[in-house]
Amino acid sequence: MHLKFRLALILLCVFHGAQAQDRIVIAAASDLKFALDSVIKSYRLENTGTIETTYGSSGKLSEQIIHGAPFDLFFSADISYPELIRQESKTGSNIYQYARGRLVIWSKKIDPNQKEMKSLLDPSIKKIAIANPMHAPYGMRAIESLEYHKLMPLVKGNLVYGENISQAAQFVSTGAADIGIIALSLALSPNMQRENGRYYLVPETSHQPLNQGVVITSHGKSSKLAKAFFEFVKSEKAIAVFKHYGFAKPE
Repeated sequence: MHLKFRLALILLCVFHGAQAQDRIVIAAASDLKFALDSVIKSYRLENTGTIETTYGSSGKLSEQIIHGAPFDLFFSADISYPELIRQESKTGSNIYQYARGRLVIWSKKIDPNQKEMKSLLDPSIKKIAIANPMHAPYGMRAIESLEYHKLMPLVKGNLVYGENISQAAQFVSTGAADIGIIALSLALSPNMQRENGRYYLVPETSHQPLNQGVVITSHGKSSKLAKAFFEFVKSEKAIAVFKHYGFAKPE
């Protein structure tokens, strides 16, 4: 009986170890909500394993990883954050630039293509939604663009800040804000398209590039599933999904 108990215990440990290898948790920037969900769905068509995702601002997610949060991969909206966690010895792979994001001005109230950046000065616009620039890359780039176009002094009092770019998009899609500077990937999402809003592409020359990076964390470095999904992100299938949501490959 003692031998049987020991064998059962060993088998139980092996089973739970295999389960752990077949499950990963991804920390991802909010602009990826629909794109990454689609990439994961494409991966599951030909592979096994459980992939869970937590979406938020890149800055806050990187802080959580540095302080020991058990994420296996980190998809950031700005490659500087994976580089930051690498400096803290919290990475388990090289950093891969998987995409370049784009900013848009989006509104249901007016057509921003008519006045482009000056749409933000329209008399009907009272609230302008952007992501919090303190920890959200899209918010940082929105501020850079406003300053480039010399609009910041004119619109500063109308800005409302989402915790991340997804919340900023929610503000404008629900009417809590009249217009927003959000991610193109969210403007192209099914949820936003159902709102019948219109968007204007913010010139990339007005801000630093939104080069987005992914890395396996130190927590996920021994996970076969983390490594397999990391490689899948580089595939033509994944690239096609990112392209569908408005992401470009970094130059």
